Parts: sequence; structure tokens; C-alpha cells
Amino acid sequence: MTTTTRTRASHRSTALGIGLRRGVLELKQFLRQKDTVIFTFSFPLLMTVLFGAIFQRKLPGTDVDFTQYFLAGMVATGIMGTTFVLLAVGIALERDDGTLKRLRAMPMPLSAYFIGKTVLVLVASIAQTVLLLVFGSLFFGLTMPATAGKWLTLGWVLLLGVIACTLLGVAMSAVPRSGRSAAAVVMPIFVVLQFISGVFFVFTELPGPVQAVGGVFPLKWLSQGLRSVFLPEELQRMEPTGSWDHPGIAIVLALWIVAGLVLSVATFRWQRARS
Repeated sequence: MTTTTRTRASHRSTALGIGLRRGVLELKQFLRQKDTVIFTFSFPLLMTVLFGAIFQRKLPGTDVDFTQYFLAGMVATGIMGTTFVLLAVGIALERDDGTLKRLRAMPMPLSAYFIGKTVLVLVASIAQTVLLLVFGSLFFGLTMPATAGKWLTLGWVLLLGVIACTLLGVAMSAVPRSGRSAAAVVMPIFVVLQFISGVFFVFTELPGPVQAVGGVFPLKWLSQGLRSVFLPEELQRMEPTGSWDHPGIAIVLALWIVAGLVLSVATFRWQRARS
């Protein structure tokens, strides 16, 4: 092994170690922000209770409660909330208050910052998913996957969804003009995507133009992938293609990962342009 190779390996090892320690710090800071924690984890639960009380009906031609269809979408929403929303708002605030500028000036690999953020959203996403699944199972009859294949599907759908929404959150953090306006910019986008992605309503019951727009974004495909895990196989006829379309889900989420990476690299700044 050459000196250059050893140096690069040592640098990667150092970046990973510092990044993991930053991840622990990010988690501690997140947990200290009680209002953010409460909103992040309670929003999907509150929406589940609200829509479960309003839409007490069966899916057309089935014995499956609409709430079970809706819960799969709420798990997807929870993941997007702990990745896209959390990072888009959080990074914008850190850029505005000078945190990113100070971190860049420190003798620390810059990649450690993003490793730390990845640890934060990964842990938060897992916790959010477990919370929603337990809640749905206890109070709304959500059935856990019965086969190894469905657990495998759950794993790769969640992984691709978390990566795609994380990268899009990093890219979105460049859009708000200030940290104070970040939530006002990000939250309407988040809410609209839920309505057009088949979270609150059966996707194929939405108007055609709305389906066309919703089908562009990752939340629709993440929701569809989760429905394939938690709903009976016969319900795939209610999807636009008449099937769960796992290859399509994987391709679209992978394309969003590539797009999110390109946008993140192109738009990320350690400080505001005016600085």
C-alpha cells in the first residue's frame, strides 16, 4: 500500500469517525428541541386519528378498512417529515445563524457534517416508522408483513425512500431566503405532496391531472411500495398499473436519488450569498 493510499484510507476513517460522533451530537440537539420532536413524531399520529375517525369505510369491493390503506401512506409521510422537512428547515437555519460557516472553518472533514445529518435522519426515520407501525397495529388493525419477501420489500423501499428524501431535503435547504422563512416555504410543499400522492385518498380516485403530477414525485412511489407490504395482494388492482409495480418504484426512487444528489451538489452553500 502506497503512502497516498494509506493517507486516503486514514482520511476516510477519520471522516467516518467524526461523522458518527457528529451524528450522536445531532441526535442530542434534536432531542433537546422538544417542540420539533413533538411535532415531527405527533403529526402523522394525529392525522391518522383524524382521518381514521372521518373515513370509517371499506375500500370499494373489499373488506379492508380505508384506514389501513391510509396508514401505509402515513408511514411514507413520517419518513418524508424526518428527512426532507427536518433537513430542509434545519440546514437553512444553521446556514442563517452561522453554524455552517463555523463548521467549515474547523479542522474537520466537511463530509463529517453530512454523515452526522445522515445518522440523525436515519435514526429518526426508523423511530418514526416503528412508532407508526405499533400505533397502527394496536389501534387500527394494521397487519404486519407475514413473509420474508414482504419484510425485504419493506427494507429496500424504506432505504431508497430515506436516501431520496434526505438528498432532496439538503437541496431544498437552499431555496428559503432565510432560516426564519424556511418552515413557511417547506411545509406547504410537504402538505400538497401528501394530497396529490395518494396519502389521504385512494390514488386512483384522484383526478387524472392530479395523478399525473403526483406520479412525478417520490412520496407517491414510497406510499405505493409500503402499500404493497401492508395490504392484501388483491388490492394491487387499485394501483394505476393494476400491480404494485416494484420495478417502477425502484427506478423512480433511484432516479430521485440521482436528481437529489446532483441538486445537492449544485445548490449547497456553507453561507448565504450575501455573506
